[in-house]
Amino acid sequence: MSNVLLLILNIILKPFVVLCGYMINSNSFPQPLSREEEEKYLKLYAQGDENARNILIERNLRLVAHIVKKYNNTGKDTDDLISIGTIGLIKAISTYDSTKGTRLATYAARCIENEILMTIRSTKKNKLELSLQEPIGMDKEGNEINLLDILGTDVDKIIDEVDLRFQIKKLYRAINQVLKDREKVIIELRYGLIDGKCKTQREIANLLGISRSYVSRIETRALAKLHKALMNKN
Repeated sequence: MSNVLLLILNIILKPFVVLCGYMINSNSFPQPLSREEEEKYLKLYAQGDENARNILIERNLRLVAHIVKKYNNTGKDTDDLISIGTIGLIKAISTYDSTKGTRLATYAARCIENEILMTIRSTKKNKLELSLQEPIGMDKEGNEINLLDILGTDVDKIIDEVDLRFQIKKLYRAINQVLKDREKVIIELRYGLIDGKCKTQREIANLLGISRSYVSRIETRALAKLHKALMNKN
């Protein structure tokens, strides 16, 4: 194997070697970098220093572990989720642009979460596709048929439709479980959940006899409750 290939493999695999070391030998991850240290290593990495990149990855593994805790009830192994989250972290560090004014941790958190969510969604789609392909009977010629044969459409379209229906059911369940009566009414009116017609905050304020700013505060609070409820269930 050429020196170039060895170098490439080292760059790709080293973060995972470090990660495995922490997962096997310790339950604790290294402390995050200070702002000054972070700026220092970001500058070095921008100049082509791959060791700086590895330090940035290693010292942000605690962030990965923190985000993974939100997905402990998804049925996926925690170590697998940490590995997936680390891929998101590596992507974040490779594409981070400090001129945008966002801290690395903020940007990385989004990338880590997106990577985990994409993997979870892909796993669900694969499971659903397998269930749609399971035989449910025989045709006139004795050939096995499944739901996909009957529906006669693209599998991704079916899976997306079924997934959307599941998400809608979870949303309505969360609305009924976590929102107070006024919060529920405002969300239903604001997003057309009753008659399909979305109303403005001002229209809702006039209907309920309250100020538009009060409607806005209630809507924001209700959406935060729903986000928390849905994330916990996911």
